Amino acid sequence: MATVSFGDLLVLSANDFTKEGLESLIYWRDVKKSAVVFGGGLAILLAMSLFSLISVFSYLSLLALAGTISFRIYKNVLQAVQKTSEGQPFKEYLDMDLTLSQEKVQQLTTVAVAYVNALSTGLRRLFLVEDLVDSIKFGVLLYWLTYVGAIFNGITCVMIGFVALFTLPKVYENNKQSIDTHIEMVRSKLQEITEKVKAAVPLGKKAETDKNK
Repeated sequence: MATVSFGDLLVLSANDFTKEGLESLIYWRDVKKSAVVFGGGLAILLAMSLFSLISVFSYLSLLALAGTISFRIYKNVLQAVQKTSEGQPFKEYLDMDLTLSQEKVQQLTTVAVAYVNALSTGLRRLFLVEDLVDSIKFGVLLYWLTYVGAIFNGITCVMIGFVALFTLPKVYENNKQSIDTHIEMVRSKLQEITEKVKAAVPLGKKAETDKNK
């Protein structure tokens, strides 16, 4: 069985959370790294469902600190016994450049602003009923979410989403052709129903006529 060292975790946290790295993780390209992220993330979410966020953060930080201190003492004792001078065992990771460049910050800010603008525009369109059918569908979704909220709390929904993130993409990749066929059938049926509803709703026709004027 493959083991995960402390160094593997440090390298993972430093190098694998780019866009390409995240894609590799959720598609299980490297089973060991994906298992570390999935198992660790699920354990943290389970802990958060049982304890407060402050407690979980404090205990995890204490656990990590105890691990690094113990490893440092162990290496120092080993160096004293073997009479070697390897020095700081974490030097490689201490020398890593973890600072964000100004260009990277600007890039992240640009992406974040684009998402915020798209979200605000979409919500305004739905709440102010630019398209009656879309707003009704949004209302149905909100109504359905009230039942989800009555059954699951927020952290449970996050846990379900986290598990789905690490399972559904891989399932889709392995069954892409079959899933695409069924999705297309459902999409076509929904499109057909939407067009019938728009054709039957006078308000929808009026709004479209006013827009063309």
